[in-house]
Amino acid sequence: MRHFLILACALLVVACGRTPLQEQQAYVFGTRVEVLVVSADHERGRTAIASVLREFDRLHRAYHAWQESELTALNKAIISGRPHHAGPELAELVREAQALSQQGEHLFDPGIGQLVKLWGFHADEFKAELPPAADIDAWLAARPSIADITVAGRTISSRNPRVALDFGGYLKGVALDLAANILRSQGIDNALINIGGNVMALGSKQGRKWRVGIQHPRQPGPMATVELADGEAIGTSGDYQRFFEVDGKRYTHLLDPRTGYPVAHTQAVTVLIPAGAKAGTLSDAASKPLFIAGPDGWRQMAKKMEIGLVLRVDRDGQVFATEAMNQRLEFAGKRPAITIVP
Repeated sequence: MRHFLILACALLVVACGRTPLQEQQAYVFGTRVEVLVVSADHERGRTAIASVLREFDRLHRAYHAWQESELTALNKAIISGRPHHAGPELAELVREAQALSQQGEHLFDPGIGQLVKLWGFHADEFKAELPPAADIDAWLAARPSIADITVAGRTISSRNPRVALDFGGYLKGVALDLAANILRSQGIDNALINIGGNVMALGSKQGRKWRVGIQHPRQPGPMATVELADGEAIGTSGDYQRFFEVDGKRYTHLLDPRTGYPVAHTQAVTVLIPAGAKAGTLSDAASKPLFIAGPDGWRQMAKKMEIGLVLRVDRDGQVFATEAMNQRLEFAGKRPAITIVP
């Protein structure tokens, strides 16, 4: 056994000599996260990764919608009709989420926390049961939305007490941007950050672009792969991670605020965002309204939000892609039939 361990260590050193790649994984935001850095200075790489993971943990704790946090304190104030004096970061997050929600015609709406709870998707483990239709109707009658919130400086108030903020569809993207800033500030120019399928690339992997897979919504493994340039980010919304089934019908955590029910017309939507100050944030937030908009509205929504690289799989498994996205995709096996949309 001792000889095996020595051999394994020797192989590890040789491999690290060829590719100074360091990787660490954790479980944050209710999903698996991983940070990979390429650096000849192993101590610098280790320190940078640790800084990123600490930041992820801080964000998760500070803005958890269902465990005691700064966000739950705000939600308690909203439901009681009181204005809330928030920290500067939370106030900015609410303002930013409002702007993103408006761009997506409020199909992505972090103000629907009560609806998320009605469906049970606020919990790490959820029951396979439908909420009472009367409860959905009551929520729809109140029409709570992040648009009901007013942010004046650091004072946050809501005209609708049914608003409950949940940053679950937005915070992973924010975390990507913060992680990129941390890594660059610590001298790491080449890295890959993956938060549950929301991925951002920095630099390259020894001169080669980072290549990431796009999960197939109904089969194990990737449907396709794509290379990411420095600063690009990619995000997928799918019905295959958080869902339950009742009488053979799938109910996903992606809820349509117009109907109060989970979306059934789409399996997955992937967006690729060019490099920019908020590429990570957009990779998380932009896929939601496109997913919810569905077959009759996703392309118009993409154009409105100026999202040019989109891949969509509908409920029947048919694949659609914008021309720009189609040019970036690579398939390991037989290329599926793809409908190219302008």
